[in-house]
Amino acid sequence: MVTTELKLIELTKESMANKLFCTFSQKDKLEETLSEITGQYTILYKKIFVLESKESNEFLCTYNIEIEGGPTKILPNTILLHRKKESNTLYTINALNTLIKQLNEGVLDTSFAINWQDYKNCVLLTQGEGLKRINTAIHKIVNV
Repeated sequence: MVTTELKLIELTKESMANKLFCTFSQKDKLEETLSEITGQYTILYKKIFVLESKESNEFLCTYNIEIEGGPTKILPNTILLHRKKESNTLYTINALNTLIKQLNEGVLDTSFAINWQDYKNCVLLTQGEGLKRINTAIHKIVNV
């Protein structure tokens, strides 16, 4: 499981606008995790996508949140992600930078073109100095 600090992190409204969150959950704690998510946030689009990782015993709950003034807290085991719609690739900025360096002979060039179809239906994260790819499939879509 991806570990984050157990304390809740405060973020301002400006830093949270239009962000995609991913909360990692052990399979046996999925309903508890979904309850925490819906109790903490107003979910934009009223949907939580629960992705299953075949390589591990965890689910990845992805959702957009709506900010209604004031600071918001991030739940434990939650990260901010970005998404490429055409390939359904989720990634962190650090993972994107690491991927570009891997594909571009160690050079970080933000104009480097990535073939996103090579990373279809996966989440790209960093693990130490390297890149971690988690292949995913939709387990269920929760309407909230």
